[in-house]
Amino acid sequence: MTPINRTRLIGSFLQTICLPKFKSRVELESWQAKRVNRFLRSQLKCSAFYRRYAGQPLEQLPIVDKSIMLKHFDMMNVAGISLDQATAVGLKGEASRNFSPSINGVTVGLSSGTSGSRGVFLTTEEESAKWAGVIIARALPSELMWRLLRGTTPIRIAFFLRANSNLYTTLDSKRIDFRFYDLFAGVSAHLQCLEFQNPDILVAPAHVLSALAVAVLDGRLSIKPRRVISVAEVLEPDDRVHIEQAFGGVVHQLYQCTEGFLGYTCEHGMIHLNEEFVHIEPEWLNKEQTRFVPIITDFTRTTQQMIRYRLNDVLRIRKTPCACGRVSLALDAVEGRCDDILWFASMASNSIAPLFPDMLRHALTTAYSEIPDYRIEQHAAELHIAVANHDPQSFRAIEVAICNLLSRHGMVAPTFKTVSFVPIEPCAKRRRIVCIKRPSSTTVLKAYTASDASYLKDTATTNE
Repeated sequence: MTPINRTRLIGSFLQTICLPKFKSRVELESWQAKRVNRFLRSQLKCSAFYRRYAGQPLEQLPIVDKSIMLKHFDMMNVAGISLDQATAVGLKGEASRNFSPSINGVTVGLSSGTSGSRGVFLTTEEESAKWAGVIIARALPSELMWRLLRGTTPIRIAFFLRANSNLYTTLDSKRIDFRFYDLFAGVSAHLQCLEFQNPDILVAPAHVLSALAVAVLDGRLSIKPRRVISVAEVLEPDDRVHIEQAFGGVVHQLYQCTEGFLGYTCEHGMIHLNEEFVHIEPEWLNKEQTRFVPIITDFTRTTQQMIRYRLNDVLRIRKTPCACGRVSLALDAVEGRCDDILWFASMASNSIAPLFPDMLRHALTTAYSEIPDYRIEQHAAELHIAVANHDPQSFRAIEVAICNLLSRHGMVAPTFKTVSFVPIEPCAKRRRIVCIKRPSSTTVLKAYTASDASYLKDTATTNE
Protein backbone atom coordinates (compact mmCIF):
# COMPACT_ATOMS: atom_id res chain seq x y z
CA MET A 1 0.00 0.00 0.00
CA THR A 2 1.30 3.43 -0.91
CA PRO A 3 1.85 6.01 1.85
CA ILE A 4 -1.02 8.14 0.57
CA ASN A 5 -3.46 5.21 0.63
CA ARG A 6 -2.23 4.23 4.08
CA THR A 7 -3.08 7.76 5.16
CA ARG A 8 -6.51 7.42 3.56
CA LEU A 9 -7.13 4.16 5.41
CA ILE A 10 -6.17 5.70 8.74
CA GLY A 11 -8.28 8.76 8.01
CA SER A 12 -11.31 6.62 7.12
CA PHE A 13 -10.82 4.53 10.26
CA LEU A 14 -10.64 7.61 12.49
CA GLN A 15 -13.58 9.23 10.73
CA THR A 16 -15.70 6.12 11.32
CA ILE A 17 -14.93 5.74 15.01
CA CYS A 18 -15.43 9.49 15.50
CA LEU A 19 -18.81 9.68 13.75
CA PRO A 20 -21.45 11.70 15.62
CA LYS A 21 -23.50 9.84 18.21
CA PHE A 22 -26.96 10.57 16.84
CA LYS A 23 -29.68 10.98 19.43
CA SER A 24 -32.60 10.20 17.11
CA ARG A 25 -33.55 8.92 13.65
CA VAL A 26 -34.51 12.46 12.69
CA GLU A 27 -31.01 13.70 13.50
CA LEU A 28 -29.36 10.86 11.56
CA GLU A 29 -31.63 11.31 8.54
CA SER A 30 -31.01 15.08 8.47
CA TRP A 31 -27.23 14.52 8.61
CA GLN A 32 -27.47 11.83 5.94
CA ALA A 33 -29.65 13.93 3.62
CA LYS A 34 -27.04 16.70 3.50
CA ARG A 35 -24.36 14.23 2.43
CA VAL A 36 -26.59 12.56 -0.15
CA ASN A 37 -27.49 15.92 -1.68
CA ARG A 38 -23.85 16.98 -1.76
CA PHE A 39 -22.92 13.66 -3.37
CA LEU A 40 -25.60 13.99 -6.07
CA ARG A 41 -24.60 17.58 -6.88
CA SER A 42 -21.00 16.57 -7.46
CA GLN A 43 -21.39 13.08 -8.96
CA LEU A 44 -24.46 12.90 -11.21
CA LYS A 45 -22.72 14.97 -13.86
CA CYS A 46 -19.72 12.61 -13.89
CA SER A 47 -21.30 9.57 -15.56
CA ALA A 48 -22.98 9.30 -18.95
CA PHE A 49 -25.97 7.48 -17.48
CA TYR A 50 -26.80 10.00 -14.74
CA ARG A 51 -25.72 13.22 -16.44
CA ARG A 52 -29.23 13.87 -17.75
CA TYR A 53 -30.54 13.74 -14.14
CA ALA A 54 -28.13 16.35 -12.80
CA GLY A 55 -29.87 18.74 -10.42
CA GLN A 56 -32.71 16.36 -9.58
CA PRO A 57 -33.34 15.11 -6.02
CA LEU A 58 -32.79 11.48 -5.07
CA GLU A 59 -36.46 10.51 -5.11
CA GLN A 60 -36.78 11.52 -8.78
CA LEU A 61 -33.89 9.37 -9.96
CA PRO A 62 -34.63 5.98 -11.56
CA ILE A 63 -34.54 2.77 -9.54
CA VAL A 64 -32.10 0.34 -11.12
CA ASP A 65 -31.22 -3.31 -10.54
CA LYS A 66 -28.51 -5.72 -11.65
CA SER A 67 -29.90 -6.20 -15.14
CA ILE A 68 -29.97 -2.43 -15.74
CA MET A 69 -26.51 -2.03 -14.19
CA LEU A 70 -25.03 -4.66 -16.49
CA LYS A 71 -26.85 -3.29 -19.56
CA HIS A 72 -25.52 0.23 -18.93
CA PHE A 73 -22.28 -0.75 -17.18
CA ASP A 74 -20.11 1.32 -19.54
CA MET A 75 -22.21 4.43 -18.83
CA MET A 76 -22.56 3.90 -15.06
CA ASN A 77 -18.88 3.94 -14.20
CA VAL A 78 -16.55 6.91 -14.56
CA ALA A 79 -13.37 4.90 -15.19
CA GLY A 80 -14.02 4.32 -18.88
CA ILE A 81 -14.08 0.55 -18.39
CA SER A 82 -16.41 -1.58 -20.49
CA LEU A 83 -18.33 -4.58 -19.20
CA ASP A 84 -16.37 -6.87 -21.54
CA GLN A 85 -13.04 -5.57 -20.21
CA ALA A 86 -14.09 -5.91 -16.59
CA THR A 87 -15.58 -9.38 -17.05
CA ALA A 88 -12.48 -10.63 -18.89
CA VAL A 89 -10.15 -9.49 -16.10
CA GLY A 90 -12.44 -10.91 -13.40
CA LEU A 91 -12.80 -14.30 -15.10
CA LYS A 92 -9.06 -14.53 -15.76
CA GLY A 93 -8.37 -13.90 -12.06
CA GLU A 94 -10.80 -16.59 -11.00
CA ALA A 95 -9.38 -19.10 -13.48
CA SER A 96 -5.74 -18.46 -12.49
CA ARG A 97 -6.54 -17.82 -8.77
CA ASN A 98 -4.40 -14.69 -9.12
CA PHE A 99 -6.68 -11.83 -8.14
CA SER A 100 -4.14 -9.01 -8.26
CA PRO A 101 -4.55 -7.76 -11.89
CA SER A 102 -6.47 -4.51 -12.34
CA ILE A 103 -7.38 -2.14 -15.16
CA ASN A 104 -5.51 1.17 -14.94
CA GLY A 105 -5.39 0.83 -11.16
CA VAL A 106 -9.07 -0.12 -10.86
CA THR A 107 -9.84 -3.43 -9.15
CA VAL A 108 -12.43 -5.67 -10.78
CA GLY A 109 -14.51 -8.17 -8.83
CA LEU A 110 -17.23 -10.62 -9.76
CA SER A 111 -20.09 -11.85 -7.62
CA SER A 112 -20.62 -15.59 -7.28
CA GLY A 113 -23.39 -15.70 -9.88
CA THR A 114 -25.41 -18.42 -8.17
CA SER A 115 -28.16 -17.89 -10.74
CA GLY A 116 -25.90 -17.46 -13.75
CA SER A 117 -26.06 -13.66 -13.73
CA ARG A 118 -22.82 -12.35 -12.26
CA GLY A 119 -22.50 -8.89 -10.82
CA VAL A 120 -19.38 -6.88 -11.63
CA PHE A 121 -17.87 -4.27 -9.33
CA LEU A 122 -15.12 -1.69 -9.73
CA THR A 123 -13.13 0.08 -7.06
CA THR A 124 -10.06 2.29 -7.09
CA GLU A 125 -7.12 2.08 -4.69
CA GLU A 126 -8.43 5.19 -2.93
CA GLU A 127 -11.89 3.67 -2.44
CA SER A 128 -10.34 0.37 -1.29
CA ALA A 129 -8.29 2.18 1.35
CA LYS A 130 -11.34 4.04 2.62
CA TRP A 131 -13.40 0.82 2.65
CA ALA A 132 -10.67 -0.92 4.65
CA GLY A 133 -10.76 1.86 7.26
CA VAL A 134 -14.53 1.54 7.67
CA ILE A 135 -14.40 -2.28 7.86
CA ILE A 136 -11.68 -2.22 10.53
CA ALA A 137 -13.62 0.30 12.61
CA ARG A 138 -16.86 -1.71 12.33
CA ALA A 139 -15.46 -5.24 12.71
CA LEU A 140 -12.78 -5.05 15.40
CA PRO A 141 -13.69 -5.54 19.07
CA SER A 142 -12.37 -2.81 21.37
CA GLU A 143 -9.43 -4.84 22.74
CA LEU A 144 -8.15 -5.56 19.24
CA MET A 145 -8.70 -1.97 18.18
CA TRP A 146 -6.40 -0.77 20.98
CA ARG A 147 -3.83 -3.38 19.96
CA LEU A 148 -4.03 -2.13 16.39
CA LEU A 149 -3.51 1.48 17.49
CA ARG A 150 -0.54 0.57 19.70
CA GLY A 151 1.00 -1.48 16.89
CA THR A 152 2.66 -3.95 19.26
CA THR A 153 1.45 -7.23 17.74
CA PRO A 154 -0.25 -7.61 14.32
CA ILE A 155 -3.94 -8.44 14.27
CA ARG A 156 -4.30 -11.85 12.57
CA ILE A 157 -7.26 -12.13 10.17
CA ALA A 158 -8.22 -15.39 8.43
CA PHE A 159 -10.53 -14.84 5.48
CA PHE A 160 -12.28 -17.75 3.73
CA LEU A 161 -14.07 -16.96 0.48
CA ARG A 162 -14.61 -18.11 -3.07
CA ALA A 163 -12.40 -15.39 -4.52
CA ASN A 164 -9.85 -12.91 -3.22
CA SER A 165 -9.57 -9.29 -4.33
CA ASN A 166 -7.25 -6.31 -4.14
CA LEU A 167 -10.08 -4.79 -2.11
CA TYR A 168 -9.63 -7.36 0.65
CA THR A 169 -5.83 -7.46 0.56
CA THR A 170 -5.85 -3.73 1.25
CA LEU A 171 -6.22 -4.83 4.87
CA ASP A 172 -2.79 -6.49 4.83
CA SER A 173 -0.15 -4.33 6.49
CA LYS A 174 2.52 -4.33 9.22
CA ARG A 175 -0.24 -4.11 11.81
CA ILE A 176 -2.63 -6.61 10.19
CA ASP A 177 -1.67 -10.13 9.13
CA PHE A 178 -4.38 -10.78 6.52
CA ARG A 179 -4.50 -14.25 4.98
CA PHE A 180 -6.87 -15.40 2.27
CA TYR A 181 -7.95 -19.05 2.34
CA ASP A 182 -9.19 -20.15 -1.08
CA LEU A 183 -12.35 -22.22 -0.76
CA PHE A 184 -11.65 -23.87 -4.11
CA ALA A 185 -9.08 -25.97 -2.23
CA GLY A 186 -11.67 -27.14 0.30
CA VAL A 187 -11.82 -26.47 4.04
CA SER A 188 -9.74 -29.45 5.21
CA ALA A 189 -6.77 -28.39 3.07
CA HIS A 190 -6.40 -25.21 5.15
CA LEU A 191 -6.62 -26.61 8.69
CA GLN A 192 -2.87 -26.88 9.25
CA CYS A 193 -2.16 -23.36 7.99
CA LEU A 194 -5.10 -21.99 9.97
CA GLU A 195 -3.81 -23.69 13.12
CA PHE A 196 -0.40 -22.08 12.57
CA GLN A 197 -1.87 -18.60 12.00
CA ASN A 198 -4.22 -18.89 15.02
CA PRO A 199 -6.32 -15.92 13.88
CA ASP A 200 -7.75 -13.22 16.09
CA ILE A 201 -10.54 -12.68 13.55
CA LEU A 202 -12.11 -15.54 11.59
CA VAL A 203 -14.23 -14.53 8.59
CA ALA A 204 -16.06 -17.07 6.39
CA PRO A 205 -19.45 -18.04 4.96
CA ALA A 206 -21.74 -19.62 7.54
CA HIS A 207 -21.48 -23.18 6.25
CA VAL A 208 -17.66 -22.91 6.26
CA LEU A 209 -17.66 -21.57 9.82
CA SER A 210 -19.86 -24.52 10.76
CA ALA A 211 -17.37 -26.95 9.20
CA LEU A 212 -14.51 -25.30 11.09
CA ALA A 213 -16.58 -25.47 14.28
CA VAL A 214 -17.01 -29.22 13.80
CA ALA A 215 -13.22 -29.52 13.36
CA VAL A 216 -12.74 -27.71 16.68
CA LEU A 217 -15.29 -29.87 18.46
CA ASP A 218 -13.68 -33.02 16.99
CA GLY A 219 -10.23 -31.94 18.19
CA ARG A 220 -8.78 -31.49 14.69
CA LEU A 221 -8.42 -27.72 15.15
CA SER A 222 -7.64 -25.70 18.28
CA ILE A 223 -7.87 -22.04 17.24
CA LYS A 224 -9.49 -19.51 19.58
CA PRO A 225 -10.45 -16.39 17.58
CA ARG A 226 -11.54 -13.28 19.48
CA ARG A 227 -14.28 -12.67 16.92
CA VAL A 228 -16.04 -14.93 14.42
CA ILE A 229 -17.75 -13.19 11.49
CA SER A 230 -20.23 -14.77 9.06
CA VAL A 231 -20.37 -13.36 5.52
CA ALA A 232 -21.77 -14.02 2.04
CA GLU A 233 -24.79 -16.20 2.93
CA VAL A 234 -27.63 -16.63 5.42
CA LEU A 235 -26.53 -17.58 8.91
CA GLU A 236 -28.76 -20.61 9.58
CA PRO A 237 -29.92 -21.33 13.17
CA ASP A 238 -28.23 -24.76 13.32
CA ASP A 239 -24.95 -23.30 12.07
CA ARG A 240 -25.11 -20.56 14.69
CA VAL A 241 -25.45 -23.19 17.45
CA HIS A 242 -22.42 -25.16 16.23
CA ILE A 243 -20.27 -22.05 15.79
CA GLU A 244 -21.11 -20.57 19.20
CA GLN A 245 -20.57 -23.94 20.86
CA ALA A 246 -17.11 -24.29 19.31
CA PHE A 247 -15.85 -20.71 19.59
CA GLY A 248 -18.02 -19.13 22.29
CA GLY A 249 -19.61 -15.71 22.18
CA VAL A 250 -21.83 -14.10 19.56
CA VAL A 251 -21.44 -14.90 15.86
CA HIS A 252 -21.05 -11.52 14.19
CA GLN A 253 -22.16 -10.75 10.65
CA LEU A 254 -20.95 -8.39 7.94
CA TYR A 255 -23.61 -7.59 5.37
CA GLN A 256 -21.21 -7.00 2.49
CA CYS A 257 -21.95 -7.66 -1.17
CA THR A 258 -20.97 -6.57 -4.66
CA GLU A 259 -23.00 -3.41 -4.18
CA GLY A 260 -21.23 -2.29 -1.01
CA PHE A 261 -20.74 -2.63 2.75
CA LEU A 262 -24.30 -2.48 3.98
CA GLY A 263 -24.39 -3.69 7.57
CA TYR A 264 -22.51 -4.99 10.59
CA THR A 265 -23.16 -6.57 14.00
CA CYS A 266 -22.88 -4.33 17.04
CA GLU A 267 -21.51 -5.33 20.44
CA HIS A 268 -24.99 -6.54 21.46
CA GLY A 269 -25.26 -8.95 18.53
CA MET A 270 -27.70 -6.93 16.41
CA ILE A 271 -27.17 -6.21 12.71
CA HIS A 272 -27.22 -2.47 11.99
CA LEU A 273 -27.41 -0.97 8.53
CA ASN A 274 -24.37 1.13 7.65
CA GLU A 275 -26.43 4.30 7.22
CA GLU A 276 -23.56 6.68 7.87
CA PHE A 277 -22.25 5.64 4.43
CA VAL A 278 -25.25 4.19 2.58
CA HIS A 279 -28.76 5.62 2.21
CA ILE A 280 -31.39 2.86 2.26
CA GLU A 281 -34.99 3.10 1.08
CA PRO A 282 -37.16 0.20 2.28
CA GLU A 283 -39.46 -1.34 -0.33
CA TRP A 284 -41.86 -3.16 1.96
CA LEU A 285 -42.84 -6.73 1.17
CA ASN A 286 -45.79 -7.06 3.55
CA LYS A 287 -48.51 -4.86 4.96
CA GLU A 288 -47.10 -5.19 8.49
CA GLN A 289 -43.85 -3.57 7.24
CA THR A 290 -41.64 -6.13 8.89
CA ARG A 291 -39.74 -7.23 5.77
CA PHE A 292 -38.33 -5.17 2.94
CA VAL A 293 -36.07 -5.10 -0.06
CA PRO A 294 -33.39 -2.39 0.27
CA ILE A 295 -32.90 0.26 -2.39
CA ILE A 296 -29.42 1.59 -1.73
CA THR A 297 -27.52 4.77 -2.54
CA ASP A 298 -23.86 4.65 -1.56
CA PHE A 299 -22.90 8.31 -1.15
CA THR A 300 -19.19 7.53 -0.71
CA ARG A 301 -18.61 5.48 -3.86
CA THR A 302 -17.78 7.38 -7.05
CA THR A 303 -16.06 5.07 -9.58
CA GLN A 304 -19.07 2.80 -10.05
CA GLN A 305 -22.13 4.69 -8.93
CA MET A 306 -24.69 2.81 -6.84
CA ILE A 307 -27.67 5.17 -6.84
CA ARG A 308 -31.16 3.86 -6.00
CA TYR A 309 -30.00 0.31 -6.68
CA ARG A 310 -32.59 -2.32 -5.77
CA LEU A 311 -31.09 -5.42 -4.23
CA ASN A 312 -32.74 -8.82 -4.29
CA ASP A 313 -32.37 -9.39 -0.54
CA VAL A 314 -35.11 -9.84 2.05
CA LEU A 315 -34.35 -7.97 5.30
CA ARG A 316 -36.40 -8.38 8.47
CA ILE A 317 -36.48 -5.22 10.53
CA ARG A 318 -36.13 -5.16 14.32
CA LYS A 319 -39.07 -3.36 15.87
CA THR A 320 -37.54 -2.58 19.27
CA PRO A 321 -34.52 -0.30 19.82
CA CYS A 322 -31.14 -1.97 20.18
CA ALA A 323 -29.48 -1.81 23.60
CA CYS A 324 -26.33 -0.37 22.01
CA GLY A 325 -28.13 2.96 21.53
CA ARG A 326 -27.49 3.32 17.80
CA VAL A 327 -30.40 4.86 15.90
CA SER A 328 -29.44 3.30 12.56
CA LEU A 329 -31.92 0.65 11.40
CA ALA A 330 -31.42 -2.68 13.17
CA LEU A 331 -32.29 -6.02 11.60
CA ASP A 332 -33.43 -9.27 13.13
CA ALA A 333 -32.11 -11.08 10.07
CA VAL A 334 -30.90 -10.94 6.50
CA GLU A 335 -33.27 -13.70 5.43
CA GLY A 336 -31.98 -14.42 1.94
CA ARG A 337 -33.10 -13.47 -1.53
CA CYS A 338 -36.51 -12.74 -2.96
CA ASP A 339 -36.02 -15.92 -4.97
CA ASP A 340 -36.05 -17.79 -1.63
CA ILE A 341 -39.67 -16.76 -0.92
CA LEU A 342 -42.02 -19.69 -1.41
CA TRP A 343 -45.59 -19.24 -2.66
CA PHE A 344 -48.68 -21.23 -1.71
CA ALA A 345 -52.40 -21.08 -2.42
CA SER A 346 -54.43 -19.20 0.14
CA MET A 347 -57.41 -20.95 1.73
CA ALA A 348 -59.28 -17.65 1.96
CA SER A 349 -59.06 -16.52 -1.65
CA ASN A 350 -58.25 -17.56 -5.19
CA SER A 351 -54.70 -16.30 -4.93
CA ILE A 352 -51.20 -17.21 -3.88
CA ALA A 353 -49.41 -15.79 -0.84
CA PRO A 354 -45.76 -15.66 0.16
CA LEU A 355 -44.07 -17.68 2.87
CA PHE A 356 -40.83 -16.01 3.88
CA PRO A 357 -37.77 -18.26 4.29
CA ASP A 358 -37.11 -17.36 7.93
CA MET A 359 -40.59 -18.58 8.85
CA LEU A 360 -39.74 -21.96 7.36
CA ARG A 361 -36.28 -22.11 8.99
CA HIS A 362 -37.82 -21.36 12.39
CA ALA A 363 -40.53 -24.00 11.92
CA LEU A 364 -37.97 -26.66 11.00
CA THR A 365 -35.55 -25.92 13.83
CA THR A 366 -38.40 -25.74 16.35
CA ALA A 367 -39.91 -29.06 15.25
CA TYR A 368 -36.65 -30.92 14.80
CA SER A 369 -33.84 -30.37 17.31
CA GLU A 370 -31.16 -32.24 15.32
CA ILE A 371 -32.21 -31.49 11.78
CA PRO A 372 -29.63 -32.62 9.18
CA ASP A 373 -28.52 -30.51 6.26
CA TYR A 374 -31.37 -30.11 3.79
CA ARG A 375 -32.53 -28.45 0.56
CA ILE A 376 -36.05 -27.32 -0.28
CA GLU A 377 -36.91 -26.23 -3.81
CA GLN A 378 -40.29 -25.08 -5.03
CA HIS A 379 -41.26 -26.25 -8.50
CA ALA A 380 -44.69 -24.68 -8.99
CA ALA A 381 -47.13 -26.62 -6.76
CA GLU A 382 -44.52 -29.22 -5.80
CA LEU A 383 -41.83 -29.02 -3.11
CA HIS A 384 -38.65 -31.02 -3.70
CA ILE A 385 -37.01 -32.02 -0.41
CA ALA A 386 -33.49 -33.40 -0.03
CA VAL A 387 -31.97 -34.44 3.30
CA ALA A 388 -28.29 -35.21 3.91
CA ASN A 389 -28.87 -38.36 5.97
CA HIS A 390 -31.49 -39.78 3.55
CA ASP A 391 -33.51 -40.85 6.60
CA PRO A 392 -37.24 -41.31 5.85
CA GLN A 393 -38.07 -39.97 9.32
CA SER A 394 -36.22 -36.74 8.53
CA PHE A 395 -38.19 -36.29 5.32
CA ARG A 396 -41.42 -36.93 7.19
CA ALA A 397 -40.51 -34.50 10.00
CA ILE A 398 -39.83 -31.75 7.46
CA GLU A 399 -43.10 -32.40 5.64
CA VAL A 400 -45.09 -32.31 8.88
CA ALA A 401 -43.39 -29.08 10.00
CA ILE A 402 -44.16 -27.43 6.65
CA CYS A 403 -47.79 -28.58 6.66
CA ASN A 404 -48.32 -27.32 10.22
CA LEU A 405 -46.76 -23.97 9.33
CA LEU A 406 -48.94 -23.58 6.22
CA SER A 407 -52.05 -24.50 8.18
CA ARG A 408 -51.30 -21.78 10.78
CA HIS A 409 -50.99 -19.22 7.97
CA GLY A 410 -54.11 -20.35 6.12
CA MET A 411 -52.25 -21.83 3.15
CA VAL A 412 -52.78 -25.01 1.18
CA ALA A 413 -50.10 -27.70 1.55
CA PRO A 414 -48.29 -28.59 -1.69
CA THR A 415 -47.29 -31.95 -3.10
CA PHE A 416 -43.98 -33.22 -1.70
CA LYS A 417 -41.30 -35.03 -3.65
CA THR A 418 -38.23 -36.67 -2.13
CA VAL A 419 -35.03 -36.09 -4.12
CA SER A 420 -31.38 -37.02 -3.63
CA PHE A 421 -29.20 -34.74 -1.54
CA VAL A 422 -26.18 -33.37 -3.40
CA PRO A 423 -23.59 -31.64 -1.15
CA ILE A 424 -22.49 -28.22 -2.35
CA GLU A 425 -18.89 -27.48 -3.20
CA PRO A 426 -17.02 -25.57 -0.44
CA CYS A 427 -16.64 -22.59 -2.79
CA ALA A 428 -20.35 -22.45 -3.62
CA LYS A 429 -22.84 -20.20 -1.88
CA ARG A 430 -25.32 -22.28 0.10
CA ARG A 431 -29.02 -21.66 -0.41
CA ARG A 432 -31.18 -24.18 1.40
CA ILE A 433 -34.54 -22.73 0.38
CA VAL A 434 -35.12 -21.67 -3.24
CA CYS A 435 -38.15 -20.96 -5.39
CA ILE A 436 -37.35 -22.33 -8.85
CA LYS A 437 -40.86 -21.69 -10.19
CA ARG A 438 -43.86 -20.13 -8.54
CA PRO A 439 -47.32 -21.70 -8.85
CA SER A 440 -49.55 -19.91 -11.32
CA SER A 441 -52.42 -17.76 -10.11
CA THR A 442 -55.02 -15.49 -11.62
CA THR A 443 -54.84 -13.14 -8.66
CA VAL A 444 -51.85 -11.85 -6.75
CA LEU A 445 -52.34 -10.46 -3.23
CA LYS A 446 -52.31 -6.68 -3.40
CA ALA A 447 -50.55 -6.48 -0.05
CA TYR A 448 -47.52 -8.11 -1.60
CA THR A 449 -47.54 -6.34 -4.92
CA ALA A 450 -45.36 -3.39 -5.88
CA SER A 451 -46.00 -1.95 -9.33
CA ASP A 452 -42.30 -1.75 -10.24
CA ALA A 453 -40.96 -4.72 -8.23
CA SER A 454 -39.34 -7.24 -10.55
CA TYR A 455 -39.28 -9.87 -7.84
CA LEU A 456 -43.10 -10.14 -7.88
CA LYS A 457 -43.49 -11.24 -11.48
CA ASP A 458 -45.55 -14.39 -12.06
CA THR A 459 -42.53 -16.31 -13.30
CA ALA A 460 -39.96 -16.46 -10.52
CA THR A 461 -36.72 -14.81 -11.50
CA THR A 462 -33.30 -15.43 -10.13
CA ASN A 463 -30.66 -12.93 -9.23
CA GLU A 464 -27.23 -13.11 -7.62
